Amino acid sequence: MSHHESKPLTREAVQAWLDAYVHAWKTLDVADIEALFTEDAEYRYHPYDEPEVGRDTIVSDWRNPGGDPNGRDEPGTWAAEYHPYAVDGNRAVAIGTSTYYTDATQTSVDKYYFNNWLLEFAPDGRCRSFTEYYMKRPKA
Repeated sequence: MSHHESKPLTREAVQAWLDAYVHAWKTLDVADIEALFTEDAEYRYHPYDEPEVGRDTIVSDWRNPGGDPNGRDEPGTWAAEYHPYAVDGNRAVAIGTSTYYTDATQTSVDKYYFNNWLLEFAPDGRCRSFTEYYMKRPKA
């Protein structure tokens, strides 16, 4: 298969992308984030948002949330796990959880979210459209 042909989107490919997403979130490395998205990708933190458009914009926003690098999630203060729920053509739905702890000891949970992502992939396996839905678990 030449590198111009697209591979069919599989659950394994989506899982690999989701794992790379979590890795990039941990490192916040420019190359790690860039590898996830097409140059013209659209990224929505909420389904009602106007999208962040373009890979460079997404990279900048990840590294400087709201324009401020101090808005980054502190290393070790969160955990996340996402898995494909459904894969159809070049689209996938992923579900998972994001856990935010009060500090890096991870002994006390601050916030716990249930995530549902709508993903659309380019033929090369990078994401070209990302829309996030999430619900916060109420405090016990």
